[in-house]
Amino acid sequence: MDAETIDPMERLLAERACERLILDFVRRLDLGEPSTVAELFTADGVWEWPDGDRRIQGRDALRDYFGSRPADRLSRRMCTNILVTITSPATASATTYFATYRVDGHTSGMVPPRPPVNIGHYEDTFRKVAGSWLLATRTTFIPFAGPTDRIG
Repeated sequence: MDAETIDPMERLLAERACERLILDFVRRLDLGEPSTVAELFTADGVWEWPDGDRRIQGRDALRDYFGSRPADRLSRRMCTNILVTITSPATASATTYFATYRVDGHTSGMVPPRPPVNIGHYEDTFRKVAGSWLLATRTTFIPFAGPTDRIG
């Protein structure tokens, strides 16, 4: 079965599952336990940034990477223009635009507004593993970026 012969309801469910993964990723980074982001990837999952030659592969390496996030970091990511394309019954791809607001040194209270630290897009691939959709790869492109401010 190829992408063109997928039942429309199955396509819709797959698209929604992939969209939810994208949103769960940023929710876990911003509001949850960052190291749990690794659970959203396949066992051999990869997150990479072509600019800067950063590549993290495998759940353990991803868990360590996300778990090393500073405890005093406050961040919020805004995601939009999520476009998921189902490529087969068990694979998909997506493009998502994002803006990241972030400061280090946060202990409590509100932070005065500031511009986003970075704006870019993700290019993701997904695989259905044992009935669940997971991120196989995430490539991050950041054409607009600046330093993370330290407050306090």
